[in-house]
Amino acid sequence: MMPVRLALALRMRDQFGMLDLKTLLLLEFCTTSLQAVAWLLAWRSWRHLYQLKVIAAGFVAIALGLLLLLQRGPDPSLFRIVLDNMMIKIGLVLLADGMARFLGQPSFLRIGTIFLAAHFVFWSLAAAFFPADLALRIHASTAFTVVMMGLMIRTLYLDRTQPGFLRWITITLLAEYMGASLLQSALVYLYPATVQNGPVLSNINAWYFFQGHLFITGFFICLLFMVGMRLSMDLRDRNSALAREVAERKRLEDELSASLESEKSARHEQRQLVRMVSHEFRTPLAAIRYASGMLEVILEPPREAVAKRLRGIDEAVSRMTKLIDRFFAEERQVDGVLEVEEVDIPRLARQVQHHFEQVGLGSRLCFAHVEEVPDYWGDVEMLRTVVVNLVDNALKYSPKEAAVEIAFFTRNRLLTIEVSDRGIGIPANEHSHVGRRFFRASNARTTSGSGLGLHNCLQLLGYHEGSLNLRHREGGGTTATVRLPLPGLLPENPEKSEEDALA
Repeated sequence: MMPVRLALALRMRDQFGMLDLKTLLLLEFCTTSLQAVAWLLAWRSWRHLYQLKVIAAGFVAIALGLLLLLQRGPDPSLFRIVLDNMMIKIGLVLLADGMARFLGQPSFLRIGTIFLAAHFVFWSLAAAFFPADLALRIHASTAFTVVMMGLMIRTLYLDRTQPGFLRWITITLLAEYMGASLLQSALVYLYPATVQNGPVLSNINAWYFFQGHLFITGFFICLLFMVGMRLSMDLRDRNSALAREVAERKRLEDELSASLESEKSARHEQRQLVRMVSHEFRTPLAAIRYASGMLEVILEPPREAVAKRLRGIDEAVSRMTKLIDRFFAEERQVDGVLEVEEVDIPRLARQVQHHFEQVGLGSRLCFAHVEEVPDYWGDVEMLRTVVVNLVDNALKYSPKEAAVEIAFFTRNRLLTIEVSDRGIGIPANEHSHVGRRFFRASNARTTSGSGLGLHNCLQLLGYHEGSLNLRHREGGGTTATVRLPLPGLLPENPEKSEEDALA
């Protein structure tokens, strides 16, 4: 029996001796190096697949181990024997860990490090105490390879992210390499591996490196297909997510358009209602004012009580008319209608004076300074409404005999309008709320008002790119300051506007 086994072993040695080990090592080193470069480039192209960095490191470690084997001399030291082998084993651990991470499974780095340390200890002891017996080291390498291949097979078996055919092709490839390692250990019994019957690495080992070359190439191709499938699935998922987002945005856009149309319709109906109600109010108010005036003429001179009541009627009609004017001003600014013309500041001041003289309050107005500003353009009616509202507030919240100071002047290329009173002022903690629609200061609740005056002022000034500032006045009261940038809202053709105005 022994002669038959020996003859078989010698025949295998002669056949495998046809393969040159150095040539195979060089070929496998070049192939593995190129594969490592390919994985590094893939990782740099798809940084979100950080696992490719681990796989690339595995190929780099294997290539470095093959380079060390290629440079090994006929009588290597113990350190070189251990180092060469450990570099390849480190590469296997990194490949197993990188593939597990890539497939979304727990890392094998810890368990791989434990087996790597155990292999290092056993290999070093075998090389140190039994240097002539290569079988111990071959069996240790086989055991380590079987464990790593088994972990990778388990990873692929549990995976459901890759196509079944690709997983089973890779499993078959890993099983083949596992079988080749077991066969190498079995051949030790047919052809004992000792230093006496051959060098540590000789051509008889070439068959194992040759099938290792086939394995690493096939494994590289399988991993490439896995990455391609992963990128394809990621792209499909992103396209699906994008399609869902587009559909959701389209739905929101449709809802927003419907809401906007509904809001426009509601606003239009509201404006129509306000215009209609305002118009209907003006007719009876005009009749009441006319009747009040006729009574003053008929009852001349009217008794004091009657005259007082007539003045009350006239004031009530004026307040109602101003309230309607405010609503009209707001609707006008919503429609975006601006009648731009050159503003005559002294004339504007006279119009304000006349407005309050009609309600018996003109004597309380004190125009401290009215400066001509020849180059300001704006909507006169809107500006008049702003000044009237500010003066009306100042009169309303001041003592009955207190004067209200008004000034028109320019400063720092700004048309400035100041309205100062000695009224109740505005609480400091409520300054930020002033100007909101329907807001009234806490100390003004006992005085009648709508809370629309300052709100409308801010809106109308916004059309002129102006601002309104309210500050406490020394000695009591409030100063309202309007600032409008010069030259205002210049029309496209000022000369034509002047001609139209004259016409």
